[in-house]
Amino acid sequence: MRRNAWLFVAISLLSGFGSSAMSLVAGIWILDLTGSTSLAALAGLCVYAPVLAGPWLGAVVDRVPRRPLVIGVNLALAAILPALFAVRGPGQTWLIFAVSCAYGVSYVLIDAGETALLPSALSPSELGDVNGWRSSAQEGMKLIAPLAGAGLYAWRGGHAVVVLSAATPILVALLYAAVRLRRTPPDRPNRSDRGLRAGISVLARQRATRVPVALAAVSIAMSGFSTAAIYAIVVSELRLPTTFLGVLASAQGAGSIAGGLVVGRLIRRWGPVGVGGAGTALFALGCLARCLPWWQVTVGGAVLAGVGLPWTLVAAVTAVQTHTPTPLLGRVAATANTAMFGPLVVAIPLGSAAVHLGARPTLIAAVVICLTAVVATLYRPPTPHDARPVAARDPAIR
Repeated sequence: MRRNAWLFVAISLLSGFGSSAMSLVAGIWILDLTGSTSLAALAGLCVYAPVLAGPWLGAVVDRVPRRPLVIGVNLALAAILPALFAVRGPGQTWLIFAVSCAYGVSYVLIDAGETALLPSALSPSELGDVNGWRSSAQEGMKLIAPLAGAGLYAWRGGHAVVVLSAATPILVALLYAAVRLRRTPPDRPNRSDRGLRAGISVLARQRATRVPVALAAVSIAMSGFSTAAIYAIVVSELRLPTTFLGVLASAQGAGSIAGGLVVGRLIRRWGPVGVGGAGTALFALGCLARCLPWWQVTVGGAVLAGVGLPWTLVAAVTAVQTHTPTPLLGRVAATANTAMFGPLVVAIPLGSAAVHLGARPTLIAAVVICLTAVVATLYRPPTPHDARPVAARDPAIR
């Protein structure tokens, strides 16, 4: 099992490096070709929009063998990326948008497939630790890969980044092939669990999954809601240069790496519900700290927020893996991702509008919403059904 754990961490490192580098360069490339910041921003929207189709794409994951799926999606991505070699001017910008959409779809399929694959590769006691290590690996790549991608783009242009980004999915596919999976007897889902709404139904009917996913959704939404306010605090309130936002991003990334390394141990001690609540509360404290008029406290608040966010996310993912029937893991995991990240589509523009009423009131609103979610979700008595993890049996693992 330890071998599988390190393979999944290596997968997170490689995939995080390639995708983070390409995601940043896609926007820069469009900006250089067209001179339009609006078009450059749309590249990011193409990447994240497919998460809204999570329940549909997750159903695909449950209908095919999971390991061949994640290997095939990675190889397909490696085959699609060379299409960007045809980009020579503004007339080929649509190819960058198309590849960005392909990246977005691949994220949803691979994330759901890997979430469903992990319980067949690891023991239940290892899930929290490995999910946390994967989170730390991904956050670490978010700090390194954009700099590497931007540097390579400045040195050799976008086509060099395409070569790098196309190579990483091939390596990831090889690592997936090396994972050793347990063979388990087939377990057929109930007829009522075969429809598209099964993911929502399974996710919502158990407090053990419903609460951590709800807490992660609130925390992630408030991270988007507070983004404009943090910009305003740095520029207008603290009167610091915009480059200080890079310091805050690095501080939050460092907090996320540290948080991911310890979250597995905390999940074993407190359970996903407790860790999700603690993470949401820490994120709220991080927002509150940014309201204070000292830049040192603002940096500390970024670290707290960085610790809290991965706690909520890892707790939610581990809860889904532990309490979901394995034949339904793909659609439930994808539905959970939609629930957690979909609200960002609304939260970010709402935060951009709310900041006109003041940066600190916007941050206080985020604090109140997070703490209200903690109180509302944690202080409800669990039912006996919620306390029992579902046995993992997967007919789709081959």
